[in-house]
Order: sequence, then structure tokens, then C-alpha cells
Amino acid sequence: MAQATPHEVSVPVRWSDFDRYGHMMNANYIEIAQEARLAFARDVIYPEIPDFDVFVRHIDADFQRPVDPRKNSALTVRSAVSKLGNTSLTTRQDIVDADGETACVIYTVQVMVDMQAQRPRPLSDAEREILSQLVVDEH
Repeated sequence: MAQATPHEVSVPVRWSDFDRYGHMMNANYIEIAQEARLAFARDVIYPEIPDFDVFVRHIDADFQRPVDPRKNSALTVRSAVSKLGNTSLTTRQDIVDADGETACVIYTVQVMVDMQAQRPRPLSDAEREILSQLVVDEH
């Protein structure tokens, strides 16, 4: 199997993403990641799995460097599947600034959901096969 490559999207930053000291507020990294994760699902997953119904279970953000608002009108977000579970998938998203440096790495655990029962459900064999092709080796 060929190595998967991360989905990449540019997400504009808004003046309201920054505090009065010029630092991007921590919750806004999560919003940027969410916008990119939705683009990843729209562009890559939904064409293959139209009933891709997931709820976010957990988010982990590793803030690595500040984003300078004077140099960054947009941030690049690289999204990929990093792990598959029985009922879940974990995405890794690298938020990259204009200098090409990673500002934040976000891991999001998303649980597959039976929308009628409103309960987690296992990944089907077909879903697992499709999603496994999107897993990027982090090493």
C-alpha cells in the first residue's frame, strides 16, 4: 500500500483570533483545526463514506510556538488519520505558520455514531479498509 499523504488546507486567521498582546488564543487553534478537519472529511472521507457520522470524543492540543499575526494571514493545516480503534479514529493535525514551522499539533478522537440510536458503533470492515488507507505513519 502506498504511503498516505496528509490533506492540506489554508485557513484564514481573523483579527479576533488574537488577544491584545498579539497571541493567538488557545481555543482558536481548536476552531482552526475543526474547520480543517471538516474540509478533510468533505474532500477525502465523505466521497468514500457518505454516512461518516462522528462525534468528537477528545481533543489534545500541543502548543509549540506562537503565531505572529503580522506574518500570518492564513495558516496551513495538514490533516491525516493517525490511528484506528474499534469505534473510533484519531486524526492528527499540524497547524503550520507562514515560516513553515509547526505552531500546534492537535489530536482529535472521533467516535463513529449510530445516529438513530445515538450511540457509538463499530467501524464496518469497508470503513476500516477505506480509513486505513488514510493513516499516515508518524515516525
